[in-house]
Amino acid sequence: MKKKMLALSMAVLMAASLAGCSSGTKEAETTAAASEAGTEAAESKEETKADAAEEEKTAEGGSLVVGTNATFPPYEYYEGDEIVGIDVEIAQAIGEKLGMEVTVEDMEFDALIPALASNKVDIVAAGMTVTPEREKSVNFTDSYATAAQVIIVKKGSDIASSEDLEGKILGVQLGTTGDGLASEIEGAQVERFNKYFEAIQSVLQGKIDAVVIDSAPAKAFAEKDENLVILDEALSSEDYAMAINKDNTELLDKVNAAIAELDEEGTLDEIIDKYIPAE
Repeated sequence: MKKKMLALSMAVLMAASLAGCSSGTKEAETTAAASEAGTEAAESKEETKADAAEEEKTAEGGSLVVGTNATFPPYEYYEGDEIVGIDVEIAQAIGEKLGMEVTVEDMEFDALIPALASNKVDIVAAGMTVTPEREKSVNFTDSYATAAQVIIVKKGSDIASSEDLEGKILGVQLGTTGDGLASEIEGAQVERFNKYFEAIQSVLQGKIDAVVIDSAPAKAFAEKDENLVILDEALSSEDYAMAINKDNTELLDKVNAAIAELDEEGTLDEIIDKYIPAE
């Protein structure tokens, strides 16, 4: 009987010991799980805070989608895969002033105003001349540069001035100020290209007689090819400005304020002089 009682007592003690062990393990596992969950929760909270801060930053500044035609050096052109130039740097400087992230979209020149009207872009910065016709469709910012329309010909051409353009074939970029001016030259035939480069190649190949083009890109093309000559006569003088949707007067006011600051600081002159050094 004593042996049976002793055996039973030993069994009870072993059972209690095992129960204690099991309870301790479960408690440890529970504590570890809770700790891990707490760490994950803290990390998730920090990530949420970071995301919220980023969203708040974006909401405060927002983005500025800039439409351009990157075939117009030195105002906008490709350097490798990157679009650079006067307009691009000014747009980026405006974006910095407004706390906005700038994205540049390249498209055909005659598609820029329609893209602005349909809100595909927020602003057009493309060496665009302020004209009464364009002012019917868009609002223009304050001017940031002055340019001229000139005539570029192949070396040895018999064209010495605008008076020699009658009966000649003139190349222009579609939708530009040069397009409008060339169309007014009596007796001249106008051939339109999507890119200035195409017009320049045509004049070098003898397919057309001259190109009506803005003075800055004309100079850039002539510097690269000694067979191109820019006539001394300017067909017009004009102001460049950025275009904004007529319904977005708030953005217009902000951009004009930024342009005024950049002008006062001398930043506009620095950017332009970087690409068009004073002679």
